[in-house]
Amino acid sequence: MWGVGQVMPQVTSGGLRRLVVTAAASLAAVTSIPAAHSSASGDHLTVTVRHAGDDRDGTYELRCHPDGGSHPRAEEACRAVDRNTRWGRDTFAPVPEGEVCTMRYGGPATAHVTGTWSGRPVDATYDRSNGCQIARWDRFVPLLPDLGT
Repeated sequence: MWGVGQVMPQVTSGGLRRLVVTAAASLAAVTSIPAAHSSASGDHLTVTVRHAGDDRDGTYELRCHPDGGSHPRAEEACRAVDRNTRWGRDTFAPVPEGEVCTMRYGGPATAHVTGTWSGRPVDATYDRSNGCQIARWDRFVPLLPDLGT
């Protein structure tokens, strides 16, 4: 901040060029952080689905970046998790306490997701007990099975 009576220093074209190059390099580094996955990052999830029916129940392994494992739709499942990953936020966070949710029941299906994502441990449970839980589940389809609602 410049105070009253202070003069802003002159910026030469060389100084301005360095400032622009430094800012561009910093921006490139920061914007690449969330997408900088590799097999060394440990993106590995175990998904256990119960009471979903129609051959949807079971336990599946999922590896991402590169995609693989026993999950029947590994590539799409990795994209679903990537789509929900935000810098500085818990990708698998539960519905916040006190959230106002519709009293809509989506069935008895449950899921448990464990492992590591973006270097963080994951231990998340899912159900379809109300509108908020259904929406949370649906954001992760096809990591979790599409139960249609």
